[in-house]
Amino acid sequence: MTKLLEWLLGSAMVGLIWGLLTFDVLDIQLPQAYREAVWPMPVYLLVVFGCYSLATVGYRVATFNDCEEAAKELQAQIIEARADLERKGLKF
Repeated sequence: MTKLLEWLLGSAMVGLIWGLLTFDVLDIQLPQAYREAVWPMPVYLLVVFGCYSLATVGYRVATFNDCEEAAKELQAQIIEARADLERKGLKF
């Protein structure tokens, strides 16, 4: 099962449960305080998902490994390409 399918299945399940509780399809007699908490739940979950995504991206950026050897190799290739282009008459 792909990650997309997992997320879609999880979202569908949460949406189904939310719909059943919000519109009282199963005739579950929830107290009014619970109904008021269930109604805005998709917004709360969206905010939590956004915070999780932001924290994940921030963590991955903070722990990103630098490749010093690859950077030096790339700089050498740039210098070599510039020299080759200058020999062919291109001016920078």
